[in-house]
Amino acid sequence: MSGDDSSNSIKKSLIDVHIRIEEAKKKRRDELQNIEPRLVAVSKTKPLEMILEAYESGQRHFGENYVQELVSKATDPQILEKCNDIKWHFIGHLQSNKAAKFATLPNLFIIETVHSQKIATALNEALAKHNSTIVNVYVQVNTSAEDEKSGVLPEDTVPLSKFVIEECHHLKFCGLMTIGKYGYDTSLGLNPDFITLVKCKERVCEELNLSFDEVELSMGMSDDFEQAIELGSANVRVGSSIFGQRQLKSK
Repeated sequence: MSGDDSSNSIKKSLIDVHIRIEEAKKKRRDELQNIEPRLVAVSKTKPLEMILEAYESGQRHFGENYVQELVSKATDPQILEKCNDIKWHFIGHLQSNKAAKFATLPNLFIIETVHSQKIATALNEALAKHNSTIVNVYVQVNTSAEDEKSGVLPEDTVPLSKFVIEECHHLKFCGLMTIGKYGYDTSLGLNPDFITLVKCKERVCEELNLSFDEVELSMGMSDDFEQAIELGSANVRVGSSIFGQRQLKSK
């Protein structure tokens, strides 16, 4: 595929995804209508050229799964020169020994995968040490209770959210995130992982005295983002529907 064909394809895909987002919004209950869904283009394993093409097509939020890949892309001279308004989301598994890498990362918008007090503390201390500005975070919830997935169990969501708010002054608690079980068949009805995260948000708001509008939900990917938006997601992470199927990382 030539560069022009690739660019046109990404631009068309972004337009298509935005149309689907707008259609999904129309199906929401009235009290969810004021939540504006944010589209995060998942660019993990994708080359810089594709990120530049998406940026030139109006996309601003990009998600990366691997710390070193995010650092490499966020500090790349081309990105810094041509994408001054880019906003990076870290959406992969987070290890406390990598926390310092986020303290000086350019254009970091949010870390979506805070899943323990240990992780939250490591991030907070790294940011404090570097006199960094406050960084947005989501608390990750393991709504499907799968051993291979990170995240607190639903019943532990309120305590971790409370810890971030009260003890981590360099972190701003913005809401909750889930990956959910892969491959859920949306024809079976509403995704139980999404329903669980909505209930977690309700408990967080009630027990921590937070307004409903200030706690975001990050849920929904290429296969199910429309249903997630319908249920109130404010942040959807879409990769293959924009960039095509991702290439596996070479060993």
